[in-house]
Amino acid sequence: MSDPLLKWRPHFPILESKAGYLINNSLGAMPKKTYERLKEYADLWSRDGVMAWHRWLPMVQETADMVGGIINAPQGTVMMHQNVSTLTSIFISALDFKGPRNKVVLSELNFPSVAYNWFAQKRNGARVEVVKSRDGGLNLETEDILKAIDDSTLVVQLDLVLFRSSGLVDVKPVIEKAHQHGAMVMLDCYQATGAVPIDVQALNVDFLTGGSVKWLCGGAGACYLYARADRLAKLQPANTGWFSDKKPFDFRFGDVDYAEDAHRFMGGSPAVPALYAAQSGYEIVREVGVAAIREKSLRLTTMLMSLADAQGLKVNTPREPHRRGNTVCVDFEHSEDCSRKLIESGFVIDWRPNGGIRISPHFYNSEEECRAIMARIAELRASGTLQAVPAGERGH
Repeated sequence: MSDPLLKWRPHFPILESKAGYLINNSLGAMPKKTYERLKEYADLWSRDGVMAWHRWLPMVQETADMVGGIINAPQGTVMMHQNVSTLTSIFISALDFKGPRNKVVLSELNFPSVAYNWFAQKRNGARVEVVKSRDGGLNLETEDILKAIDDSTLVVQLDLVLFRSSGLVDVKPVIEKAHQHGAMVMLDCYQATGAVPIDVQALNVDFLTGGSVKWLCGGAGACYLYARADRLAKLQPANTGWFSDKKPFDFRFGDVDYAEDAHRFMGGSPAVPALYAAQSGYEIVREVGVAAIREKSLRLTTMLMSLADAQGLKVNTPREPHRRGNTVCVDFEHSEDCSRKLIESGFVIDWRPNGGIRISPHFYNSEEECRAIMARIAELRASGTLQAVPAGERGH
């Protein structure tokens, strides 16, 4: 069957040298145009020196608006930052845990970096309630999250796509119930943006964070925060900086006069090189279209599951299309050692405890690559050479 999305393969140099670059859940392939963008940054700095800020500052908002276009966010509601952990910390600094509304609802499947920020707030009066997984730490049931929300809930922190299993959480009912009880929802879409369609306005979500390093093919250091416009004016983060002010270049001494848009969460100076690196991936994802990316992903992940079933492998990703992201997690005896040998063979994937080997095709990957990696897994399992990896040798 003809695949029109394969025309994008030449835009990603790494695809020429790997048997299968299938780790898009961890680090998306770099677009060829990123070389030009980073050179543009260096040339501007080299040529114009400090005057380069006249170009750099406007592009901070331009980049944010590019992300906003992918998640259907209104202008001025998205801002850029270096990482999601810091963004979460800035958001938390605007909250008060001293009153009766002090409960934070997490799940045991939240990405740890974000969860650490919330657990640290227990010293400030936060009550953290953790929703447990029913299947041993792989997936979540929406009804279990709903049960945790009550009138004492301040914030619900959720991952839209779970990193360990690629389970896709049905968040719309959670957002609706949170709002019925006067609570806010912070949605972590790091494993989702660019992979599954997201419409922040249709969801009516309060806040959303994510990064560019995965499905957006934008590299490290370009993360983003969406803040619903009516929530902005009510929150004043204590973790702040001069770019959180309405007029940072007035250099006014004293209390911050918060920016009226999402930049009130910005803090200090932006990471300009990361924004240059990110834009090419954003452009391609927007041109391809997340709907087309999702359609292809469902086809490839269905095929991967079928091939895994044929080998008798355990599939830790939900089977139903509406419950899974764009990754298939397969597990079997000595799967960690197998993952290492796959990498030696030129297949780029990763492995997670309790999840297994994570295989994550993107729009530029082919059916042949997916069939090839499953065939290589079958060869390695049949070889009798796989063995347990000592815990002390476990790496990225």
